[in-house]
Amino acid sequence: MTDVDHLLGLLTVLVLAVFVGFEVVSKVPTTLHTPLMSATNAIHGIVLVGAIVVVADVFLKGGGATLTVLAILAVTFGAINVFGGFAVTERMLQMFRRKEGPGK
Repeated sequence: MTDVDHLLGLLTVLVLAVFVGFEVVSKVPTTLHTPLMSATNAIHGIVLVGAIVVVADVFLKGGGATLTVLAILAVTFGAINVFGGFAVTERMLQMFRRKEGPGK
């Protein structure tokens, strides 16, 4: 298998994953969005740990400057995704809390 075939295979998987992900998420009822986001935040946390392991492997094997920068960018974007997801989930949960009145 050549590098071009391998790249086309990876791009095909990416496009199919985006399509399937969009179709699945668009069918979720509004009441399930908060629990769904909490679950995906947990999954993204696991992905972030995997990215950190890859960065450690790149540093140990001396993968070169380009690979090191890409690995660090992957960890940075993954961290932004995780923490942003938790912030959005918390904000959504705030909408469901009862508001305390001034006399309570």
